[in-house]
Amino acid sequence: MVKVFISGYVQRIGFRQFIKSNADKLNIKGWVRNIPDSRVEAILQGRTQDIDKMILLCRKGPFLAEVRDIKIVELPDQQFHSFEIVK
Repeated sequence: MVKVFISGYVQRIGFRQFIKSNADKLNIKGWVRNIPDSRVEAILQGRTQDIDKMILLCRKGPFLAEVRDIKIVELPDQQFHSFEIVK
């Protein structure tokens, strides 16, 4: 399980919905939210290869996104049952 911080032009362009849609397709659990410093933060739980695919998608983002950097932090496992957009 990882926590991902995505920086760049990533808020107000559908980035959270982009992540949720792809997480659902890849059977990834966790959550995503905008944070006050203009980054997007996400917790990703699932198979390693699916998380790797999700991170690659986060590096590109949806149309209009301009991803500058991604920081990845390994976390101890928790149990999530779905993927949610957190406000």
